[in-house]
Amino acid sequence: MFLKQMQVGHMAVFAYIVGDRESGAGLVIDPAAEIERIISEADSNGVTIKYIVNTHGHVDHISGNADMKERTGAGIIVHRDDADMLVSTPSTILRMFHARPSPPADITVQEGDIITVGKIGLKVIHTPGHTPGGMSLYTPGYVFTGDTLFVEGLGRTDLPGGSWEIMHESIMNKLLTLPDDTVVLPGHNYGRTPTSTNLWIIML
Repeated sequence: MFLKQMQVGHMAVFAYIVGDRESGAGLVIDPAAEIERIISEADSNGVTIKYIVNTHGHVDHISGNADMKERTGAGIIVHRDDADMLVSTPSTILRMFHARPSPPADITVQEGDIITVGKIGLKVIHTPGHTPGGMSLYTPGYVFTGDTLFVEGLGRTDLPGGSWEIMHESIMNKLLTLPDDTVVLPGHNYGRTPTSTNLWIIML
């Protein structure tokens, strides 16, 4: 498996390229900005981006969707509970982030679905709390947690659709039940390290 973590834009967002080395098929998770750099990295490693996967519908994670889709033809995937959010970012927020509106989702997913590129499968874990359709993506050894779980921190729950009680349940019942050696790949570079293998680093 090819895996590349890339900090992009001005909000310390992590975008990820995931590719199957054998077939060359791949996807990008949360292409927030610097689309040409992401595509160049994928191309230089023989990865063809087939899908754009958004861990949730907030503008700081989806602002590169339109450019990425235009450049690659990739289909956009989001959890069904954030599909409306994906296309309803207020114009004032778009201007604030200098962002283009995202196209609508081509595919919506839910708990337990598998997003497949080549021989790689990412299992959808519905982890609401930051947003109603927030999701994490698990493949053996790794979990992409979006804005649910950071290294040494949690996603905020004070925005519309957020809930601390639901976030706590998502983390305790969905993420902290994964194997202890699972590498956490967060949605922002907010900790002392960009990844962590200690799911219990968060004191709840």
